[in-house]
Amino acid sequence: MDVEWSGDWVAERLGVALVGDTELRDLLGLALRRNPKRAHLLVSNVLGKHVPQRPSVVYGAGYELGERVRDLLGEAEARRAVVLGYAETATGLGHAVADGLGVAPYLHSTRRPVEGVARAGGFEESHSHATSHLLLPERPGLLSAAPGAPLVLVDDEFSTGNTVLNTIRALHERYPRDRYVIVALVDMRSPEDRATLTAFAREIGARVDLVARARGTVRLPDGVLEKGLSLVADQLAVRADAHQEEPPPVSRDARPAPVRVELGWPAGVPDGGRHGFTPVHRAALEAALPDMAARLADALGDARRVLVLGFEELMYAPLRLGTALEDATTAEVRYSTTTRSPVLAVDDPGYAIRTQLVFPAHDAPSDGPGERYAYNVAGAGFDAVVAVVDSVADTPALHAPGGLLDQLAGHTGRVLLAVVPSYVPTPSPVERQDAAMLPEPLRGPAFSSYAADEVGWLLQDLSDTALEAPTEEREEAIQSGGAHYAESLPVEYQPTPQYQELFKAALATSAGRIARAVGTVTETVLAEHPHSRPVLVSLARAGTPVGVLMRRWAQHRHGIDLPHYAVSIVRGRGIDANALRWLAAHHDPADVVFVDGWTGKGAITRELAAALEEFDGFDPQIAVLADPGGCVRTYGTREDFLIPSACLNSTVSGLVSRTVLRSDLVGPNDFHGAKFYRELADSDVSGYFLDTVAARFDEVADAVDAETKELLTADRAPTWEGWAAVERISEEYGIHDVNLVKPGVGETTRVLLRRVPWKILAKRGAGADLAHVRLLAEQRGVPVEEVDELPYTCVGLIHPKYNRGATGASGTAVTGK
Repeated sequence: MDVEWSGDWVAERLGVALVGDTELRDLLGLALRRNPKRAHLLVSNVLGKHVPQRPSVVYGAGYELGERVRDLLGEAEARRAVVLGYAETATGLGHAVADGLGVAPYLHSTRRPVEGVARAGGFEESHSHATSHLLLPERPGLLSAAPGAPLVLVDDEFSTGNTVLNTIRALHERYPRDRYVIVALVDMRSPEDRATLTAFAREIGARVDLVARARGTVRLPDGVLEKGLSLVADQLAVRADAHQEEPPPVSRDARPAPVRVELGWPAGVPDGGRHGFTPVHRAALEAALPDMAARLADALGDARRVLVLGFEELMYAPLRLGTALEDATTAEVRYSTTTRSPVLAVDDPGYAIRTQLVFPAHDAPSDGPGERYAYNVAGAGFDAVVAVVDSVADTPALHAPGGLLDQLAGHTGRVLLAVVPSYVPTPSPVERQDAAMLPEPLRGPAFSSYAADEVGWLLQDLSDTALEAPTEEREEAIQSGGAHYAESLPVEYQPTPQYQELFKAALATSAGRIARAVGTVTETVLAEHPHSRPVLVSLARAGTPVGVLMRRWAQHRHGIDLPHYAVSIVRGRGIDANALRWLAAHHDPADVVFVDGWTGKGAITRELAAALEEFDGFDPQIAVLADPGGCVRTYGTREDFLIPSACLNSTVSGLVSRTVLRSDLVGPNDFHGAKFYRELADSDVSGYFLDTVAARFDEVADAVDAETKELLTADRAPTWEGWAAVERISEEYGIHDVNLVKPGVGETTRVLLRRVPWKILAKRGAGADLAHVRLLAEQRGVPVEEVDELPYTCVGLIHPKYNRGATGASGTAVTGK
């Protein structure tokens, strides 16, 4: 015998028909809207809004769609995607789609303004009873964090396409991109609607794909709106005349008192995607779900048929509590949510909305008080209902006679109340100022010789400002306290032909070793961020070539496009706070990974940790290529070896100078500055360095995999042995200032290129790694002293108590103390 379809009642009276995939009738029923804009309502059986359904079925429907989107986009594009769901019906569905993609951040539109949170956009839904959708991400950059990344738009049904078109039009003006993916449980567009969207996509020059579980159309006879309105009016009149009610409730005196259950909601996890929900949040929620479900199961006792009832836009949290409860109990669990949508209820098996509970709004909505509804709850035989609301909605109206809890108590033997704390973004000190006032990052070729997508420089261009001073003048001013080293620039060292050949030979010898370290540190970073896409932020400028190489490795091995920026940090002055403000406005600070070339004694590591104390969310750890000082947890190697990018200055770093911080040039709302030495283009080997190392990626892949596996299980705690060695050397050589002791090959090279060197300490027996150091020392008349028991390959000592008498007329060092 055929089972009656839950759309027969409407189909017979209005002549409405569903045509399309055979699954449509399983997925959808029909009801009548109390809405002058559209007569019929497609009622989903797997959305969890109007029809109670098993939570695992609801979640699985969205998750499977997310997996299909991931297959459509490919792993690389899926990692760059952002998912946007529609309020109110698709907020939970969009969450589940984002989960299916795996690492996509999620945002849903909202009809609840939140004080202090700026709008990042909005759009209209023409057929809805409540039209205005707000976009209120905690960080406005969520929608533009990865230029060109796909935007995945999720709705329960794709009927005419007008809502999606309005959304794309509004967002494309502010956050243009090349690709959109529309996701829906059912695609019910007419051929004309399909043509409209195709033409629109062509107009904006973007690709628009659609992923749906089932496809079909709704056949509507002429005059269906008028007939529908008339039918609704007749049904309401009949009900009023007969004084009909929903299934009779339990008398108020016999109704069970609601029992509040403390969930133990994880701190810092938002209640939903109203302000953004990241993969990190998702992982924290997943870890906490079993314990929360256990608390609910204990409170439910012997209840055998349980409804978890969500609240309007709050769909994902109760849905996941429901899926966890399915695992934690043998009870039959169903899930649905309350809604703003006024729908006619008809107690007929051929109609999708059999019963309704009506109660006053209890969350002080901006559009004023009004009725809210819970469908198919009364008379459904639930012996317990778990009402899940956010704390904003936990008001006296919720508990009042005639309120939601009172209405539920009239139709079930047990009512539990679980309150999820409402997440309200609190601007950090980084974000309190208007980050929108800050400029976009500088990019090549206008600034630096790197390609535009390799790195964005969070700097201001001071190329036309005279900043260079002779090395000796700078050293005297720095050591006398008359100036800070970041207030001027040394004259750029121009390598001799002999030194250039030495650089090329060193690169040829060490390229494989560097590629291996690049791969190891990148794989370690990716493993440390399994639920998100890391944002590389290199410390300009030594860290920037490493950041570019890490980005290239992630692309080459995994197809992952990691954002990469360069920022300034100045010893004694801290990190560029405006750059942090920009990053916090455009990315989740938890995703930021600071990158540097190498560690010496760990001064910058300590500087960064101290600087970030006042900024919420950023991890002060640094990922470096080489960590000979034992100062960090994330590194490619702890060996002290020649990294050829340390051999040169701007000509191996995109032709960008070291950074400048001077009060007359850098105002309170400016980024730190730097120069782009365009005139040195003929000597530029930045691209040559990157290409030479990247060409070795494939040959070191197996070694990288083995090293990373070993590192991830090893004790990587910093030892700070480098700092101890520097303190010892400072005292032994009578310097008494650790800032004048520069350990490691990289730091020693900097001493020879930028400062006034006093002497070089070389580990006895050091070979090719020191060839360039010996050549530079010879050119500057600096003695190289062979020593034993040195934890580094070499250490550079800056001339202590420097004055102009410390050099001869040629600028070379005087060897006597």
